[in-house]
Amino acid sequence: MSISPLENNPLLHFSGLPKFNEIKAEHVSPAIESLLAEARATVETLANIEGPVTWANFANKLEDMEERLSRAWSQVGHINAVVNSPELREAYNENLSKLTDFYADLGQDERLYAKYRALRNSREFDTLSAAQKKIVENELRDFRLGGAELPAAQKARFKEIQEALSKLSSRFEENVLDTTNDYALYVHDVQTLQGIPQDVLQAAADAAAAENKMGWKFTLHFPSYLPVLQYADNRELRETLYRAYATRASEFGKPEWDNTPIIAEILKLRHEAAQLLGFDNYAELSIATKMADSAKHVKDFLQDLAARAKPFALRDKIELDEYAAKLGITDMQAWDVSYVSEKLREDKYAFSDLEVKQYFPEAKVLDGLFKVVETIFGIHVNKSAAPVWHETASFYDISDSKGELIGQFYLDLYARNNKRGGAWMDEAITRRRSAGGLTKPVAYLTCNFSAPVGDKPALFTHDEVLTMFHEFGHGLHHMLTQVDDYGVSGIKGVEWDAVELPSQFMENFCWEWEVLRNMTAHVETGEQLPRALFDKMVAAKNFQAGMQTVRQIEFSLFDIRLHSEFDPHGAITALDLIESVRDEVAVVRPPKWNRFPHNFTHVFSGGYAAGYYSYKWAEVLSADVYSMFEEDGVLSREAGQRYWQEILAQGGSRSAMESFAAFRGREPNIDALLRHSGMIA
Repeated sequence: MSISPLENNPLLHFSGLPKFNEIKAEHVSPAIESLLAEARATVETLANIEGPVTWANFANKLEDMEERLSRAWSQVGHINAVVNSPELREAYNENLSKLTDFYADLGQDERLYAKYRALRNSREFDTLSAAQKKIVENELRDFRLGGAELPAAQKARFKEIQEALSKLSSRFEENVLDTTNDYALYVHDVQTLQGIPQDVLQAAADAAAAENKMGWKFTLHFPSYLPVLQYADNRELRETLYRAYATRASEFGKPEWDNTPIIAEILKLRHEAAQLLGFDNYAELSIATKMADSAKHVKDFLQDLAARAKPFALRDKIELDEYAAKLGITDMQAWDVSYVSEKLREDKYAFSDLEVKQYFPEAKVLDGLFKVVETIFGIHVNKSAAPVWHETASFYDISDSKGELIGQFYLDLYARNNKRGGAWMDEAITRRRSAGGLTKPVAYLTCNFSAPVGDKPALFTHDEVLTMFHEFGHGLHHMLTQVDDYGVSGIKGVEWDAVELPSQFMENFCWEWEVLRNMTAHVETGEQLPRALFDKMVAAKNFQAGMQTVRQIEFSLFDIRLHSEFDPHGAITALDLIESVRDEVAVVRPPKWNRFPHNFTHVFSGGYAAGYYSYKWAEVLSADVYSMFEEDGVLSREAGQRYWQEILAQGGSRSAMESFAAFRGREPNIDALLRHSGMIA
């Protein structure tokens, strides 16, 4: 494998946007090794500085180092997620180990820890900005949580655990991706496909034709999988796809892709790491950096919400069972739920997701989304140009009312092979003011929607529109920050259980007539979404809200109990635990062979361990924030400016609760969430 000279390595280019058109797997190791050597030299220099420790001679220089390393690695991590290949995966995993090793050493460096303590205790500390003070306090906390105060032998073990967990998490995600990519179902009898929407069938036919095969190809990628579960009249077809999806990365597939032993090992190692640091369990360690006070606080919150939601969920389930019987399904199974629900919704509210989808072509949705933020924040979003990793990815500028650039973002909307499932926002470049001037923030916004079919544009379901607004909310949190210090700029330093506030806040606009009417145009006629259809959508907004809420509580309770009560060395397995949680809160039970934990990437590879409750926690915050917009006017510039200044602009420079209270004038209240969800008796 040829190695490019360092001076030509695109990953070492920091003066502008990433050079995604040039990055190859062969660039990764030389770039990361060079940056790590540079970082280690910086650490040694700073650990040995003499005289008073200051922000300028110490903390700022550490941030310089961290920024360069993070910027290069974010590009590697991103392309590994969106254009995965064997060569890239190998390079990613090899260097992930090196980075984990470096950061484990960094987090335990007693010399640096002592320097931060000296800075905290110095006279200069009182003169630092609020953001800089917060960074220092966060660093001191993170050194303690990184094992800096442990005896030498325990330090070494803690580091071993961190390195092992990093590898296991990466392997967990790869197994889910590989099993998802590996599966294909070829159908040759058109009668089997009755009920499935035409655009889905066309995409399936195109997928088969691309392999020179007849018929239709279905996969476990969401744009292919979900419509079958929702619309296919053939029950056997629904069961086939459901079984394949629900058993991904388990003992029912290839042994090398089985996440069973990985789950067990991750749980053991997390528990051991927490105990080394003096915590009873991993949940308490995780919550040490969050808004919640304790694992008990989280469980109490979830159980209170479950008690409020379960009567509504039971009512939803009874209604579903009764309707299933009308369809001749007397033994409703997991693969029937989406199908029966869709039929019930069509019958009850006289419209279908498919009908609504025709009004949401991609260009119109994006225009509508941008119009919302332009109205409430006074900013402008315009398509721009930059090197990208795939021909369907695009790039945009965000500027203020005077035309000055605020931030930028990449947009990658369509599902494809070798791209991680789900939707997410990540940081490409973080806002920071340094000796070289002000660096503007850049975000990645990634989704997995259906691509355009034939000469028609991509059409989004209303749920996908919600997802688009959600991820853009994360992006705004990153891009509209006004913090100049790297460690708490944008989403950095924000408590994990508050990170979902800006994303869930944005979803609310998707239920407002004055927003939706301007972002719809029928794909055939160009007509705006009829008000009558919108009214039906609103009437159906909380359709099965009870069932959906207890399902999310099920996942959240499973996660928090897994990391607080569960004995990783005991006889009870993770599968036993989730069944116990379902006994408590579930109203719809999947089959015993369902292997949800095996593909629960949020918790085992995505940073949400003992933190999945954040979605419901932040939903309380976001609903309460949005209630001010309801009071002042949905598209209120005044409320928008206040929200920007008190929440988005602040980043992690102060606690999330302080930011919330500054915006709302009080602490959060659950009433808005219950009202929005229709769960008020």
